[in-house]
Amino acid sequence: ERAVDMDPRHSRAIFRLAGENASRGNDEDAIRLYEQSLSSPPFYLGAILNLGLLYEDMENYPAAAFCFRRILEADPNNEMAAMYLKDIEAADNMYYDEETARNEARMKQLLDRPVTDFELSVRSRNCLHAMDIHTLGDLTRVSENDLLAGKNFGQTSLDEIREMLSSFGLHIGQNLHEALGTEGGYAALPPELADNPATEKPISDLGLSVRSRKCMSRLGIGTIGELLRRSPDELLASRNFGVTSLNEIREKLTEMNLKLRND
Repeated sequence: ERAVDMDPRHSRAIFRLAGENASRGNDEDAIRLYEQSLSSPPFYLGAILNLGLLYEDMENYPAAAFCFRRILEADPNNEMAAMYLKDIEAADNMYYDEETARNEARMKQLLDRPVTDFELSVRSRNCLHAMDIHTLGDLTRVSENDLLAGKNFGQTSLDEIREMLSSFGLHIGQNLHEALGTEGGYAALPPELADNPATEKPISDLGLSVRSRKCMSRLGIGTIGELLRRSPDELLASRNFGVTSLNEIREKLTEMNLKLRND
């Protein structure tokens, strides 16, 4: 501690003090000190490794993975870092799967809610009943043109339903592909890709970020072929899917000599 007080940039002293705090269970102080030791050279791989393990213990998996990848950049044969990174990726997938399952359950519960739960006008309720539309999910599986084609269903009723769905982050027709079937809902693959084995690979093979994987799950995209049938505009229309996710997907597909429809 005295050496660190005398020279706050003394990397070796800070490294040793961080290790002492970690051994005593002072994880927050240890993390702060390891980060301090890595603020200026020389950089100790042991400090990066220990910092990554502390991040992992605190379930800060992105930060932990960053540390282990930095080690592998400097030392590709570092077995410890490779093993810990593999564990991190497995844990990330586990938490992603659990969160996805919870989100899907919440979405299913929302989509199953009957339209009679909401304050719609008598005209709108009667029109929906006549068209055999009973739940929010039913409204996401029809197009606006389908609704407007219904007897006595006009622009006022359409605006009313749009507003109701938007309050839940939903919109008319967002799950239209479920009613049409995948082939009917989106364009077929170009002939030159029809026999490409890459189209049958799971979307997980792209190694996307958690945010992008969630978007793929929400869109019901399970294979690379299903992704290739989508255009950039269709993806950007999805909730929480932004330009960053789009660029990530484009980059991953380019590595496989593939691209989105109309890209």
